[in-house]
Amino acid sequence: MLRFLTAGESHGKALVTIIEGIPAGLTVNFAAVTAQLRRRQGGYGRGRRMAIESDRAEPLSGIRHGVTTGAPIALLIPNRDWDNWQKTMYVEPEQPAEASGAERPPVTRPRPGHADLAGAVKYGHEDLRNVLERASARETAARVAVGAVARQLLQHVGAVIVSHVVSIGSAAIADPLAITFDQVRALRDDAPLHCVDGAFEQLMIQEIDRAREAGDTMGGGFEVIAHDVPPGLGSYVQWDRKLDGRLAQAMMSIPAIKAVGIGRGATAASLPGSRVHDEILLAPASQAAGVGVARPTNNAGGLEGGVTNGQDVRVSAYMKPIATLMKPLRSVDLATMTESPAAIERSDVCAVPAAAVVGEAMVAIVLADAAIEKFGGDSMDELVRSWQAFRDRTSARFSRR
Repeated sequence: MLRFLTAGESHGKALVTIIEGIPAGLTVNFAAVTAQLRRRQGGYGRGRRMAIESDRAEPLSGIRHGVTTGAPIALLIPNRDWDNWQKTMYVEPEQPAEASGAERPPVTRPRPGHADLAGAVKYGHEDLRNVLERASARETAARVAVGAVARQLLQHVGAVIVSHVVSIGSAAIADPLAITFDQVRALRDDAPLHCVDGAFEQLMIQEIDRAREAGDTMGGGFEVIAHDVPPGLGSYVQWDRKLDGRLAQAMMSIPAIKAVGIGRGATAASLPGSRVHDEILLAPASQAAGVGVARPTNNAGGLEGGVTNGQDVRVSAYMKPIATLMKPLRSVDLATMTESPAAIERSDVCAVPAAAVVGEAMVAIVLADAAIEKFGGDSMDELVRSWQAFRDRTSARFSRR
């Protein structure tokens, strides 16, 4: 199994992640890991924090001479903003004499829509900073680092993962499934919102600008597309092995994500079966590799019965507006139990493009886990040879006429 844990606070010294289950022999390109971390920091609507941080992952264990050893991999992502928060976030019983930064008062006014109040109730905290520092989306930087390693493993079985923004507020692309993998892959990494339709992207930017001027925030939707995913990943035999369920849980774990769809998603519930299910046709002889069939549509999003079917895996997610508003909503000061405006923390106006990068990482982690489960092996050589043998057997079986 591929699994990982993260640790660290938004304004603590660093984020740390431990990855277990990566086979030995995977050459890790750390420039590619850094590139993914930088992508997460981009996108129109981000706040001042992104101008401070310059994320990079430092390997601490599990990698020797650039190659995984099969042991747990530990990665550390320093927080550059730590210098400004040492007097607030020190870990020692007493504030160190050399601590820098401002000493901030306790946070006692929970923000509607954030984990502040629920976390205080659960853990008994009086200073809500103990909640918000860990519940912060800053934690997702560690997930992106894990996902960057996972996607390098997936490249060895042919899979490539991309994403695009499909909506911001009321500005939405009518049919995201009509957008192809190649269109999304052609997008520049520095595209403001990573949307394939330039006209819609401008409408989305206007939505963000209006929210900023009003002291408000804006959410939206994005889609992750995994191309050339091997068929046969996942299983239908038990509920917790169904790959669509595993993908949905992974995407819903991203902060502020409130809904997830596979393929046609919620729209499928309003259509007759004849317009939803993807017909199975014989593929032309020149395209008969793989399962030997062609599909004129991909409403299922590459998954049937919890198993990949050889088409692109398409997963959409929908993000609520960020909970920190510059014109705060009504709340209660828990120190005095009187009504008061919610606390204001430094935040973004819109982070949907960044959430899409995190979505790519979570899809990569789930698919890499499924690939390790399917093809096995303690080394990449074993895994790749198992995948190649499966691919050749499958092609031979379905090429018979």
